[in-house]
Amino acid sequence: MSRATRVASSATRRATRSSTATRAGDAGVKKQQPEEAEIKQEQNTPEKPSRAPPPKRALSAIEKDTPKRKRVKKEEEDTPPLQSVSPSKKSPSSTRSTPSTLKDKKLKSYAQFANASPFPEFHHPTAEECKLAHRILSTLHGPRTRPAQLIASADRAGCGDSPSVLDALVRTILSQNTGDVNSTRAKKSMDKIYGRSDKWDAIVAGGQAKLQDAIKCGGLSAVKSKVILSILNQVHEKYGLYSLDHLHEASSEDAMAEMLSFQGVGPKTASCVLLFCLQRESFAVDTHVWRITGLLGWRPKTATRDETHAHLDVMIPDEDKYGLHILLVTHGKKCDECKAGGKNLGKCELRKAFRQKKMEGEAGEDVKQEEVELVKQEDA
Repeated sequence: MSRATRVASSATRRATRSSTATRAGDAGVKKQQPEEAEIKQEQNTPEKPSRAPPPKRALSAIEKDTPKRKRVKKEEEDTPPLQSVSPSKKSPSSTRSTPSTLKDKKLKSYAQFANASPFPEFHHPTAEECKLAHRILSTLHGPRTRPAQLIASADRAGCGDSPSVLDALVRTILSQNTGDVNSTRAKKSMDKIYGRSDKWDAIVAGGQAKLQDAIKCGGLSAVKSKVILSILNQVHEKYGLYSLDHLHEASSEDAMAEMLSFQGVGPKTASCVLLFCLQRESFAVDTHVWRITGLLGWRPKTATRDETHAHLDVMIPDEDKYGLHILLVTHGKKCDECKAGGKNLGKCELRKAFRQKKMEGEAGEDVKQEEVELVKQEDA
């Protein structure tokens, strides 16, 4: 084959390939055009039943939006009435109860009412009423005076009855929401398992499961074991040792504030440690004190225990706080009418004597006049 023939043949093959490629491309274009037209038609005519579903992105946005609205609604329901939450925004994390926010609330509440009652218009008990009730209860149950030297008991948990502040705090936590018998069982069980209930290194090393098992006989062991270990860890991290004895030298306000900073420690627990261990004048309010002071009209009926503590700590004279606290607790345990679930039959010696002596003016003339008016209303 001549050179010219070969060149012509090669040119023919290239032209053939180009023509074939062109036809294939045209066919591809023609093949895509109906699909593009179909998609364009579906987008422009959404009312037709045969249209494709919306893009996945639109569906995802709708799906995501629905649970968001549900979460906001729930958070709004959990938010106190005085606070408002915008439905278009998530509720701020500060509205949720966390250890940090709870601590801040406790400290803010204590600072607010450290030297003032939350009920400034409620004028009972007067100093005369406090001394009158103190005298009557001392007659009924015997006087109570502060011991010259505080010795930690080996036979009972107590409620702050230890010269060691950390030991007093742990003993008081064991006594929360339970009776003396159960809290003492828990304390003795710790003595048996750890050697002593204040073997802090051994308690921390043993972990929560071991501590929870040790104090389960005292009730609420899961909560109390967690609180105790949390306090021990915080104390050691802050001071490098397991001790709060520096609070003996602190002011009552500073000691109270530090104890309240611990999770699981409220005004009643801190006040007990302040009253018994640190030997300061603080009026602790437990369930018995809260109940009986309500019966005596020493607090508004709607007052909580913490509000009652803040109110009575201001109203009761310092010299009556130790003895009156113990006597009210004693009376609340012994009096059939004043104990939990008791019915007023008009036989309680405290309430009978207290009302009679108010009528006789031993609690002051203002109180006498109030009582006379109350009797008139009852007789009307």
